[in-house]
Amino acid sequence: MAGGKNWNAALRLPKGTLQNRPQPHLRDHHIKECTDEFYKWQATHRPADNEFVLHDGPPYANGDLHAGHALNKILKDIINRVKVQQGRRVKYIPGWDCHGLPIELKALEEITAKGKGTSKMSPGAIRKAARELASKTVLKQMKSFQSYAVMADWEARWTTMDKEFEIKQLRLFQKMVKRGLVYRKFKPVYWSPSSGTALAEAELEYNEKHVSKDAWVAFRLVGNCSKIPGTKGVLEPWMKLYALVWTTTPWTLPANQALAVRDDLVYHAVQLEGREGIYFIHNPEGIEGASEIGVEVKGSDLTKLGYLNPVHDDVDDWTQRGRKIFHAPFVRDDSGTGIVHCAPGHGFDDYLACQDLGLPVVAPVDNNGCFTDEAYPRDPARLKGISVTEGGSDAVLKLIPDYIIKTGKYTHKYPYDWRTKKPIIIRATAQWFADVGSIKEPALAALEEVRFVPESGKNRLAAFIKSRSEWCISRQRAWGVPIPALYDAKGEAIMTDESIDHIISVIQERGIDAWWNDDPHEPAWIPESLRNRKTTYTRGCDTMDVWFDSGSSWTQMGNKEADVYLEGTDQHRGWFQSSLLTRVAAMVNQDPSPQSTTNTLGLGLSPFQTLITHGFTLDKEGKKMSKSLGNIISADQVMDGSLLPPLPPRKGSKPTTTPSNPGNKPTTYDALGPDALRLWIASSDYTGDIVLGTPVLQTVHQVLLKYRTILKMLSGSLHPASRIAPLTAVDQIALLQLQDTMKEVGKHYDNYEFNKAYARLNKWIINDVSAFYLEASKDRLYCGDGGGVIEQLFIGLLRMLAPVTPVLVTEAWNHRPAWLKEDTSMSLSPLQQLYDAPLIDDPARLDISEQELREAIPIIMAANSAIKTASEKARLDKKLGSGLACRVVLVVNGPKARGILQKFEKELDAMFVVSGVNVVPNNNNNNNNPDDNKDEKLEWVYSEGFVTGEEKEEEGIAWVLPPRDHKCPRCWRYVSPKEDELCGRCGELEAAATEALANKTGN
Repeated sequence: MAGGKNWNAALRLPKGTLQNRPQPHLRDHHIKECTDEFYKWQATHRPADNEFVLHDGPPYANGDLHAGHALNKILKDIINRVKVQQGRRVKYIPGWDCHGLPIELKALEEITAKGKGTSKMSPGAIRKAARELASKTVLKQMKSFQSYAVMADWEARWTTMDKEFEIKQLRLFQKMVKRGLVYRKFKPVYWSPSSGTALAEAELEYNEKHVSKDAWVAFRLVGNCSKIPGTKGVLEPWMKLYALVWTTTPWTLPANQALAVRDDLVYHAVQLEGREGIYFIHNPEGIEGASEIGVEVKGSDLTKLGYLNPVHDDVDDWTQRGRKIFHAPFVRDDSGTGIVHCAPGHGFDDYLACQDLGLPVVAPVDNNGCFTDEAYPRDPARLKGISVTEGGSDAVLKLIPDYIIKTGKYTHKYPYDWRTKKPIIIRATAQWFADVGSIKEPALAALEEVRFVPESGKNRLAAFIKSRSEWCISRQRAWGVPIPALYDAKGEAIMTDESIDHIISVIQERGIDAWWNDDPHEPAWIPESLRNRKTTYTRGCDTMDVWFDSGSSWTQMGNKEADVYLEGTDQHRGWFQSSLLTRVAAMVNQDPSPQSTTNTLGLGLSPFQTLITHGFTLDKEGKKMSKSLGNIISADQVMDGSLLPPLPPRKGSKPTTTPSNPGNKPTTYDALGPDALRLWIASSDYTGDIVLGTPVLQTVHQVLLKYRTILKMLSGSLHPASRIAPLTAVDQIALLQLQDTMKEVGKHYDNYEFNKAYARLNKWIINDVSAFYLEASKDRLYCGDGGGVIEQLFIGLLRMLAPVTPVLVTEAWNHRPAWLKEDTSMSLSPLQQLYDAPLIDDPARLDISEQELREAIPIIMAANSAIKTASEKARLDKKLGSGLACRVVLVVNGPKARGILQKFEKELDAMFVVSGVNVVPNNNNNNNNPDDNKDEKLEWVYSEGFVTGEEKEEEGIAWVLPPRDHKCPRCWRYVSPKEDELCGRCGELEAAATEALANKTGN
């Protein structure tokens, strides 16, 4: 008799040491193990000839990190870890973008905050302050990145302010100059008055609700209008005739040089109520009080006339020849008046059109965006010093009140400086440009060899490149790499291969700051060939666009291509583009022959083989994070759990005060560390914008704890006996499910589809591991021989989790049982193991073919589902508690399905977690009582149908019935012949254990 013995002590219950909850005090140790130590290990143990390079798009070193930075760095880290699992040696060297205006301004702000002035600071002093700020920021950001469990060669990190980097950048610039791709020109550029420098298009953002002062301005026409067809006898030269122009930039009128019309448009002569004269306009209905006089002319007719600019010309002298009216295809017929005022110093289209006409380029605006004394020569002080964006339009319109027909406010899309968030202007200045037009074709061809993730990135990047013809690469600030130009006494620039080579040699000797700190006429900077000329030379003050800095970072790899570039989608117009253009400019074959072009376009020109882009991080309401909205979330808030609300009290629990919880504070979520942050990222479709908020983080928290629970269960159930015990059908089913899952997860990892890998992994854990295998194996693990495939599931799960949750994987592996730690064949952690390394050493243990298993699994699962449904009905009726308190009869129509179930009949009770299963054919007389003993009265019967195939004859019924035998007090199965007595299996095991103990003690 079993008696009242406590059988728990005789069971093989899970005894793992992995804790239910994370241990924050050990986290730093685990992070170091899975980052710094792991990176060094793979850098020596993976083959050098199988290198994988993910080139780091450098973050900007001007402030604290936010969730978007974490998204970027962790995606890179997941990729790198996947590649190590694939047998590659990863080379990942982090970099930082350290030059540019934001750092310079922030450094000056810090100086001002200390009560010191900055207006008289020298460029050298500004550079010193900026460098110190950037250096401190790099270290601070690096510490944050390391806290995300990102592995990298941190000691070899690079920055764009490193001497070696700057020299490489200058050599690249020299090569472009030598190839004729760099030139200086006085032409319009995007200019930021708030920053005092030219901007690239990538440095703009657009305000959809910008309000401009608009005006309808009359320009006096001059010339012999009587020669225009249809106007003889109606229009005379002495009449006051006007071209009516609508403009949203009245401040540009002092720079006006021409009027543009379109040859094919019809212009109507109208009179305006309350005003003298006749006005030409394409769409008279667009202005109130206009009445037509019956005269229509074509734009081509108006080009025969001239006009006078009321700001500068004597508008009463109609005998003047006047300024140019010309045809321009950019004139629109659906807005404005059909006549455009052209200021080539303040507009790109205007500039191009007026260049062809030989008209001067005038831009009487200074670096701060204020009028110079050239804006109004009649009275230079009248406009001088007025900001063109703040009052400039009003000031100009006050000069010519008689020629203003109407003014108003116009809301439209307008470019802003993305750093200062203030409007920019278009202003002609002398700047340095890179000729993009000459390298556009090979750059586009290079993209044909690139893999894009997502694929839409290709068209986006190509569109940006197609839209560019040149790149303004000069900036008017102190903190950056100097454009190595010398200027003679007349202001003419000298920049040759020889002069740049000499300047680089001086920088290598004296340091780059000497460019600003040395005397302006220091002869050491002048190459030998220029020193004997009778003129003096000074060094230029312009610095290179920071996009040129970061865009030249591919030089860190030599001439190799990176396997992957990964950044936010905004970098299509930024770093992706500048990297591609600088590399193509440096490496493309310049031979213009057709044969050469055909053979060289795109061959090895791209700095990246795969280009991956991610979206932005949004708050829980789907809004972009910004300081102004106050919705910026830091990665630390995700890692420490502070974004999550207090946990609700458990039902029936009473508030208590404990030493660990003084004051009875609400229970909060565990701080799950970097794995929580990483799992949120891996679970999201990063190719679009991704949401970060309480609901998604609660899900991540639950999933991460589920992983920990499963790993604790698996590690605590590991037994050496499993390596020699025979593999049952359920074991082999579990191995096949594991194999399929690892294959799909690995494929998703390889395709950079981490959210799909996450979903597939979770499906396997929930359905195949938790709900099926662990339930089916508990009896064998706790009460049987301890066999099974727990070890394979444990290691397979850790391999799949390794790229995403390396800290948890490291912790779980460190808590494996002692016998597994002592096994030298298992010395490599799942982080280090090859992903597809075999999990079964001896394939001969698999005695069921894969085909048989694949045929059996859907049938077994269909029956299992029906049994669970029928059992649940019994529970609802309070007839059944544990599933072991029943037996099952499967009535199966189809011979194929019945044969499969009968083949595994001896194991079905374990698979279904019941106390017996019989598989019988449908004899048409067992629909109401499937039991073989028809005389036996059953207390209750529940059933549920299931389908084992597409045909009706393949249907079956699962009958759930009361057990016939008694509950075994050891294993709880209802298979004991007598009450309170061990079943046969447990009796044999207990007898063997008793005998073994006796032999051990010598009794």
